[in-house]
Amino acid sequence: MPRTELTPPSPALLTPGGSGLVAEIEAYLASLPAPARTPAPYAGRPYVCPLGSALQPWHAGHPSPRATLLDRALRRPARPVPVTAAEHLRLASRYLGAFGWVQGAMWDGAGRVCLLGAQAAVLAHGYGTPSTVRTARVQLMEVLHATGRPAASPDEYNDRPTTRQADVHQLLDRAAARALRLGL
Repeated sequence: MPRTELTPPSPALLTPGGSGLVAEIEAYLASLPAPARTPAPYAGRPYVCPLGSALQPWHAGHPSPRATLLDRALRRPARPVPVTAAEHLRLASRYLGAFGWVQGAMWDGAGRVCLLGAQAAVLAHGYGTPSTVRTARVQLMEVLHATGRPAASPDEYNDRPTTRQADVHQLLDRAAARALRLGL
């Protein structure tokens, strides 16, 4: 029998390009639909949450209190940012949403606040005056009595065992709407 010699394949066929594998993969990838392009989150624009809203501070939409040169020279705090009673109530609700709600205390170690604590925090951060807070509290009392939930104060309503955080937000929202209707 004659002997046939096996010849080794040429080195060009041993490479991926020489075997046609690369061309086959490229053809397969070209047949797939193009992936949706997602931009980098911070490429020159603010990050937008995929759920549709961006995280904002509780006082968004209101300027921060700024000390004037005279305030700094006299070492006094900046003048408060003027807000209406309706804006004060909305800010208190946003503050509660941002830092959490507590019953039985004005605030706790975790930073959560009650209704009165939220109003005090809004005032302490420089939004409104004590007069604004008094007007807002009158609106809270009016809504409590008008909705059949008489209470000695909004704080007593806050501390009731049946009151939930959603109830406090609803109370603040209704009082803000009433204050807005009355131009307060």
